[in-house]
Amino acid sequence: MEKGYLALVLHSHLPYVRHPEHEEFLEEDWLYEAITETYIPLINVFDGLVQDGVDFRITMSLTPTLISMLTDPLLQERYLRRISRLIELAEKEIHRTRDQPDFNPLAHMYRDMFKNARYVFEEKYGRNLVGAFRKFLELGKLEIITCAGTHGFLPLMQNRNAVRAQIMTAVRHHEKHLGRPPRGIWLPECGYYDGLDEILKEAGIRYYFTDSHGIFHASPRPKYGVYAPIYSKTGVAAFGRDLESSKQVWSSIEGYPGDANYRDFYRDVGFDVDYDYIRPYLRADGKRVNIGIKYHKITGDTDHKDPYIRQWALEKAAEHAGNFLFNREKQAEWLFDLFKDRKPIIVAPYDAELLGHWWFEGPEWLNFLIRKTALDQKTVRLVTPLEYLHENPRCQVSTPSMSSWGYKGHAEVWLDQPNDWIYRHLHKAADRMIELARSFPGASGLLRRALNQAARELLLAQSSDWAFIMKTGSHVEYAVRMTKEYILDFTRLYDDIKGNRIDEGWLGDIEYRHNVFPDVDYSVYA
Repeated sequence: MEKGYLALVLHSHLPYVRHPEHEEFLEEDWLYEAITETYIPLINVFDGLVQDGVDFRITMSLTPTLISMLTDPLLQERYLRRISRLIELAEKEIHRTRDQPDFNPLAHMYRDMFKNARYVFEEKYGRNLVGAFRKFLELGKLEIITCAGTHGFLPLMQNRNAVRAQIMTAVRHHEKHLGRPPRGIWLPECGYYDGLDEILKEAGIRYYFTDSHGIFHASPRPKYGVYAPIYSKTGVAAFGRDLESSKQVWSSIEGYPGDANYRDFYRDVGFDVDYDYIRPYLRADGKRVNIGIKYHKITGDTDHKDPYIRQWALEKAAEHAGNFLFNREKQAEWLFDLFKDRKPIIVAPYDAELLGHWWFEGPEWLNFLIRKTALDQKTVRLVTPLEYLHENPRCQVSTPSMSSWGYKGHAEVWLDQPNDWIYRHLHKAADRMIELARSFPGASGLLRRALNQAARELLLAQSSDWAFIMKTGSHVEYAVRMTKEYILDFTRLYDDIKGNRIDEGWLGDIEYRHNVFPDVDYSVYA
């Protein structure tokens, strides 16, 4: 007897990083690595499931900035150049490790993996990975949801119209690329505040996700905790994260990705091999970086790392998938007996980039989990939140508390000493953007171009990724630089528009460099 639902949610997001002014740029690697190690492996998993007739449901966000990068011709061309160089290096690795039986099979594995990535990217899907995910959406297997335009942290924006612009821009961009408006949204950093659901309702959003304490501290307190959604007074549903299923994957101590048999993320040939050998595959500055070819397993907490054994890792991924499913079955059975009047829904959200990039075996774990769920039991069923709402239209009305995920769960990551300086500038720019939108209704020609670019610069400056990077201490110089660049560009556009002295040459340059959302409409701020 079916006793519960399982909603697997993958949040796919990267900050907007595109630098045509440079031949190559370090932070663009975030995209290229994610394509090779996460997005294409997930597409391969979904394709395999469809081919084998295995029914499944997955919810996956594609954030507007990620869609913009995946559909950008310049970044597509640069990815092909990157993957071709990796294939060339893997061929050399096969030769270099010919007398090393522990490593040579792995060199073959990477060569085949990189060749598959190039085939899937260029030949199978014509450089259009968004189209690949859209295929699974149209087959009814994948529910693709949106996010705020540039992943701006909404609770700290203050100005309602700035929040609305983030949401409306995202909805329009999503519909353009996926052929239908989104019905769900991943709130950036799970940041919720009272009143946000009114804007979501206006945008046609039916549901969103919040962290556990946003539901636990809702008013009135929800009867079923995070195991049933709650409706706001506007009729928008909030789904809460299940702590138990999250811990099994996310925990650095108890989570599956830390198993000794899995591939070690930090040991890479970019640092292990002779410098002259690897130099042609480094950037112009010659600094050693992770290449993506890694031959060792986690092994333990010491610096000593044993060779990675792929078969052992796959067996462990299958074991962990079985363990995860067993725990969800027992969890659903206990909750079903407790609730009596409804089947619980267990919401398990993860960053998509965890699977494949950080946890190399993650896509295989997901593949095993989906197949076991479909074929080995009947206690829990994979659903999307929209499917759940169709089957269970009556839910408790309650208002979630202000919340986020991250340290302490109430925005501290995004408002702390390293990053608090940005907000006075973001708030001022948002007020000015609204002033411009209301001062120049129905603009056309050069003025409209300048107003639209001002909207892009503000949206890009508001990305929560910059504040997060400043807090965590990695790539801080880049995050500070981009925040200042976007704010300064916006300020110049504001002054030039107000002073009727728009420099078309300079405007054309930043339109080319900061080209996110080609169809952005500045009037959304009015």
